[in-house]
Amino acid sequence: MNDVAGFSGVPSTHVAELVGREQVMDIGIRPLWSPAPRVAGPAFTVRCPPGDNLMLHAAIYRAQPGSVIVVEAGDVDYAVAGGNVCAVAQRRGIAAFVVDGVIRDLAEVREMGFPVFARGVIPIPGIKEAALPLNHPVRCGGVTVNPGDIVVADEEGVVVTPSARQEQVFLGARAKLAKEADESLDAWEEAHRARIDRILAGSGFEG
Repeated sequence: MNDVAGFSGVPSTHVAELVGREQVMDIGIRPLWSPAPRVAGPAFTVRCPPGDNLMLHAAIYRAQPGSVIVVEAGDVDYAVAGGNVCAVAQRRGIAAFVVDGVIRDLAEVREMGFPVFARGVIPIPGIKEAALPLNHPVRCGGVTVNPGDIVVADEEGVVVTPSARQEQVFLGARAKLAKEADESLDAWEEAHRARIDRILAGSGFEG
């Protein structure tokens, strides 16, 4: 399965249940403006050392359209990108930034509607000195992200599907969506209550 467009129709919650907690970024990686659109795409990975943003600025000219640029930033003391970088990324078809770090110019980013998931904002930019390899494994939000892994990000969080599991996870998520679409709330409540009561009874709960 080479087309990842279908993942944009799958909530991060469904993907998370299939890939497990270790593939879900920590709660510090959040959308910087709302309502946050759901984005999905293959990871283009970037590592920036503390105080330096050179490689993210290089990546926007090298990542393919539809990519989610995933950044392992070295700190939260200096912004790795601002409004112009986000605008160029958007113009070049980049789907989103997911940054274990901070950016700046949030008002501009929000106005242009470019999705950024990060730890926050800070007004001071980093320097541009450290040339590091692009598209190598990075750690972002506690998750190891490899180039080409499928990133799904929305207001619930950011989930990474290893590329080798892409088809399995996509089909599983679509099946879950189809089941939910066919199930009424009354039917869900009946099954849910029976399950909860069964667990309570098995634990010796009375009441």
